[in-house]
Amino acid sequence: MTRRRVLGIGAALGAMAATGLSATAAMSRRPSYTGAELRSAVPLPPAFQVPLPIPSVLAPVNGRYEITQRETTAEILPGVRTPLWTYGGTFPGPTIESRRGRPITVRHRNELPVPTVVHLHGGRTPAESDGYPTDLVLPERWSHGGHVMHDPRAVQTRLTRDYTFPLDQRAALLWYHDHRMDFTAPAIWCGLAGLHIVRDDAEDSLGLPAGRRELPLMITDRAFEADGRFAYPALDPTLRLRPGVRGPFLGGVLGDVILVNGAPWPVHEVDAARYRLRVLNASNARHYELQAITDDGRRLDLVQIGADQGLLASPVTHASLPTAPAERHDLILDFSDVPVGARVRIVNRLGSGRTRDVMAFRVARKAADESRVPRVLARDLPTWQRRDAAEVREFSFRAGRMRGGHGWLINGLPFDPARTDVTTRLGDIEVWRLVADVHHPVHLHLVGFQVLSRGGRAPLPHDAGLKDTISLRPGEAAEIITRFDGYRGRYLFHCHNAEHEDMGMMANLEIT
Repeated sequence: MTRRRVLGIGAALGAMAATGLSATAAMSRRPSYTGAELRSAVPLPPAFQVPLPIPSVLAPVNGRYEITQRETTAEILPGVRTPLWTYGGTFPGPTIESRRGRPITVRHRNELPVPTVVHLHGGRTPAESDGYPTDLVLPERWSHGGHVMHDPRAVQTRLTRDYTFPLDQRAALLWYHDHRMDFTAPAIWCGLAGLHIVRDDAEDSLGLPAGRRELPLMITDRAFEADGRFAYPALDPTLRLRPGVRGPFLGGVLGDVILVNGAPWPVHEVDAARYRLRVLNASNARHYELQAITDDGRRLDLVQIGADQGLLASPVTHASLPTAPAERHDLILDFSDVPVGARVRIVNRLGSGRTRDVMAFRVARKAADESRVPRVLARDLPTWQRRDAAEVREFSFRAGRMRGGHGWLINGLPFDPARTDVTTRLGDIEVWRLVADVHHPVHLHLVGFQVLSRGGRAPLPHDAGLKDTISLRPGEAAEIITRFDGYRGRYLFHCHNAEHEDMGMMANLEIT
């Protein structure tokens, strides 16, 4: 396994530390993403040969969902076995489908060699089930010799934990993943991620593509060692004692293999009809700009109908669509004008070489299509106004020093579970101004938000709808507005570049 310097961020950050140069100046070329790329040491298969897997839907047992976190191996690259940490023995984990307003309980059993924490990303969840990074589920034989940050408010259990999700929220594509303090990035990289779809009657009535024409697509990137293991530059490969990654990868870890639902550059047979693509960027640090292209060079529209937190007010058509780590996009792709036998490739305009391809669709047959895309999708989006804000706050997301080494900081401070960074009242509306040095996809727990501006200008087309993650570009300032409703307690906001998150770029939000 080797690495390719995508951004040169290791040297850039070293220069910043030595000279005091600002990150904005050091990264003035505005690269397409932040991080360094690992190169696989195993031969890689050709693109568009492996069928697209569809994650299984988890059935409840006695009214409760049960997931065992365990080690396994799977054939991700053809003919190669890869060790994984999994939810329920698969990567991605099983999909949970639920209904708006119907609470569910998910019992997680930890049979992995390290502590874990489960966060339902995008969930409106009481604090005790939100997956705070120190609320660990300890393995049965875990000793206190491992790395566990002290937190007097932490609630830790051994072997199992029940997470309760009220699901009093809009229909949307959510996802669940590990959120363990200082080790989120390698845990997700090892396989701890799965989808959760919330549905409701209003969305069901719209006539959108459904059934086998609704496809969940979890996009990730990985690299492979010569023996088939995932390559990852952890300082402690056991993920027990010492957090962090080797110097060149401080900006984020990128792989050279694009996986969709755990398969490399897969292909999927489709009808000549509309399809609904539920897209999640579950990569640690890689950004994508997605485009649908036929083999004869024709571009197909990506019609966005939903964002992180559910349906848009009306469809938005994109020629290409940028997506940052943890963002979700609900898309309609219409194959009705594509000839039978032809192929449509989903490409990443930010990629190069093998990372330019994502997956492909092959049109297999003509078929009837009774689906539709209404001009009005949702009428329940909030109408928050800047003048109603009880507070206006500013947060900077920048590189800095932490515990004598490199870190990623919010307002100059690394994460500390014992410190309250923001206190707000339940029900208050606030405007937050977010300022970045390099790429930072910023995620708020509990609440959705709307984007007010970027760089003092109007939001971009892909900012539409209700979101929980915003992609800040190098040197950019953006404003968001939200209402802190739902539940009282301790929550987080953080960068969802998972390596940045592990190196301090989180902050506490106390809702009183």
